[in-house]
Amino acid sequence: MSSNVLRLFNFVYFAMLAMFISFLPVYLDGEGISAKQIGLIIGTGGLVSVFSQPFWGVVSDKRKTVKLIILFILGMATVTGFFLYRTDEVWLLLGLTMVMYFFLLPIDPLTESLNFRIAEENKVSYGSIRTFGAFGYAVMSLIVGIVVAKFGSPSLAWLFVGLGVLGLLLTLMLPDAPSTSKPVTLSALKTFFSNRKTLGFLLLIFITAVPNRMNDQFLGIYLRELGGTVDGVGLAWFLSAGGEIIVFALSYWWLRKGHEIGLILFASIFYVLRFVLSAWVKDPQILIYLQLLQALSFPVFYSAAIQYLYRIVPEEWRATGQTVLAILFFGVSGIASSYLGGWYYDSFGGESMYLLMAGLSAVGLGFSLFLRQMYEKAWKS
Repeated sequence: MSSNVLRLFNFVYFAMLAMFISFLPVYLDGEGISAKQIGLIIGTGGLVSVFSQPFWGVVSDKRKTVKLIILFILGMATVTGFFLYRTDEVWLLLGLTMVMYFFLLPIDPLTESLNFRIAEENKVSYGSIRTFGAFGYAVMSLIVGIVVAKFGSPSLAWLFVGLGVLGLLLTLMLPDAPSTSKPVTLSALKTFFSNRKTLGFLLLIFITAVPNRMNDQFLGIYLRELGGTVDGVGLAWFLSAGGEIIVFALSYWWLRKGHEIGLILFASIFYVLRFVLSAWVKDPQILIYLQLLQALSFPVFYSAAIQYLYRIVPEEWRATGQTVLAILFFGVSGIASSYLGGWYYDSFGGESMYLLMAGLSAVGLGFSLFLRQMYEKAWKS
């Protein structure tokens, strides 16, 4: 029962993320805001998440509750989202986006913490729960594209609020994460972060995340530049998240302890291929279907990263450790990708930006090869 409620919550929360991460840039573009300004707005929001995610993660660990924290910040995000999608003033959009990053994005690591802990408690696979998040992202991506095409961008405000209210009701039914009996100590966390192998792993996460987040933020704009429509953007994200569903569902088969760096290496190869092809094609329909390669990149990369993190982080700091991963993937890398991507897109165009992304992914590929050769035996022990 508890895992089923959590599955539904994953569906709703990641549907809200689809509206915010994938369609906020499209919404801003439709309001006549330049790519450089979009990068500024989203990048500054990402800067807020660097502080908000560890803040809520530490509060969760200290209070030994995930459920109550999610209930509060989801309620605040729901209210903020309504006003965000009802305005077109640049500075107001900047402020509301910052507030959204403070409340909405920290729910991701807390939800992933629930996913792993409840999966362990109920003896089910993590992928069987996280699959519903990918499903929610996919379904909402398709729905948002259709809704915006038919009713206009202001309809996003009511759609977001509806999802938020449903998410709050589901949160009330959620079990809390089982807390560890070990005390929270700063010395254990300091030991974790002072390990050079840990730092190398976190650097790999950052390198790989920057081009991934750049694609999240500018794919919709690039598609429309090539002649695509808003509902075409929705289809692209539907296919992207749809592929994740299968991969997450089969994670019990391919996600093995001790092989995380090898899996990240595998995902990095497909990141490079995907971004090179995205720069090469000029037909928006082909670009839409290229998003199917997401299935062999992001879900493999992220699942392996989370599993490795849970193997090395002190038990009492798991929620905080998960937050560190989210900070790198959605915060710090989001800042770099937004500012760099917005400037680069305006200066050199979408094609050049995707070539840059392919180059960055290639650096991540090379670094993952290096780490696998140097540290894999030690990390397995």
